[in-house]
Amino acid sequence: MFLSVFDMFKVGIGPSSSHTMGPMVAAGRFLDQMRASPFQFAGLRASLHGSLAFTGVGHATDRATILGLAGFTPEDYDAEAAEKTLDKIKQTRRISVEGLPELRFDPEHDMIFDYDTKLAGHANGMMLMATDAQGDVALRETYYSIGGGFVMTEKELAAGKDTNEGAPVPFPFKSAAEMLEMSTKSGKTIAGMKRANEEARGGAENLRAGSKRLWQVMRDCIDRGLTTDGTLPGGLQVKRRAKGIHDALIAERGQNQSAPHTINDWMSVYAMAVNEENAAGGQVVTAPTNGAAGVMPATLRYYLDHVPGASEAHIEDFLLTAAAIGGLVKYNASISGAEAGCQAEVGSAAAMSAAGLCAVMGGTPPQIENAAEIALEHHLGMTCDPVKGLVQVPCIERNGLGAIKAVSAASLALRGDGTHLVPLDACIETMRQTGADMSEKYKETSLGGLAVNVPNC
Repeated sequence: MFLSVFDMFKVGIGPSSSHTMGPMVAAGRFLDQMRASPFQFAGLRASLHGSLAFTGVGHATDRATILGLAGFTPEDYDAEAAEKTLDKIKQTRRISVEGLPELRFDPEHDMIFDYDTKLAGHANGMMLMATDAQGDVALRETYYSIGGGFVMTEKELAAGKDTNEGAPVPFPFKSAAEMLEMSTKSGKTIAGMKRANEEARGGAENLRAGSKRLWQVMRDCIDRGLTTDGTLPGGLQVKRRAKGIHDALIAERGQNQSAPHTINDWMSVYAMAVNEENAAGGQVVTAPTNGAAGVMPATLRYYLDHVPGASEAHIEDFLLTAAAIGGLVKYNASISGAEAGCQAEVGSAAAMSAAGLCAVMGGTPPQIENAAEIALEHHLGMTCDPVKGLVQVPCIERNGLGAIKAVSAASLALRGDGTHLVPLDACIETMRQTGADMSEKYKETSLGGLAVNVPNC
């Protein structure tokens, strides 16, 4: 099994990898399909289903879909140009995109939220349609946004492309048990095996440059969040808190009066800074999703800024180790909140971050596997119940607590020798089963939990 570090960590936009990035990517793929078709198209239509419908407005799914149909992509998203394009589409009821004729599209009628029809493949389903001059559907494609920005067509998902292994790699582990066995036999670390796999596919220079960019985007996101205040969009009137907390922490430095637990505030504020940026639609790195994007940058920033002897030379090993664990979770369970609740998002992020931190602090492969298991185990059963469908409450604070759990898990694992009762594989399978058993109202629909017990206005 091979899932690249650059598949697990994608540069994109907030507030959601599955509800914002995924639909934008799907729309781009549909445009390519239209360009390759011999038909002459005159209009566009889109329908959102399942979680994409129920929390679509709060996650800006409608905006992302329209912008994707207008040619925008997450990688080079221009917020100012996007707003101008949306305004033009609303006024003209037309979409103009390269390689296609001008297309009819009325956002009020052609952007459909279908709350009644659940598509079979995944909770995050959408249909994109191209119409002819008479308004009849001439081309239709069903897409599923399966978490972390990954998108599959109905046919691709049915054919098992989401678990397609691709070309052979030197260390094709599909489970934590196989990962540890291969590590023992080869004498390589988890990062070493993952590096060999990455270099077999993309080359060493691509890995170095790409890893450097990922951390730069993560760090820039933290820094923006730590220096920006105001109120987040969406109607809940949630105030940004990261800047105020960070300013207070800086002011307390040098006073020699801080309690030891203040380090938790540093970890939390790094994560909250990222997720406030995500909630505002800023640029983030999916790690493994946007909703959980703050856990890993916060853990890595904690390591670099607060751990004696830390070195940026270890960032690549951190990311590789984390990606190895994330790949196991995605392959054997899920990283989608709409499929398995927040245990699949913040829980997975905490497991990945704990493993990465344990690795760069000298942990052995069994200790790294233990760290990931501890972090994931203590997120089991966590629901995804965003208030008003926004990735704000409880998501922003939850990332801070996820980072704290990740650091605690790595520390506990490093205190042991890697021997422990519950294998990571068993924990991942438990997470999968728990997600399957979880009521749909707790899986990113805003139909249960905090979403119905906290006033939305």
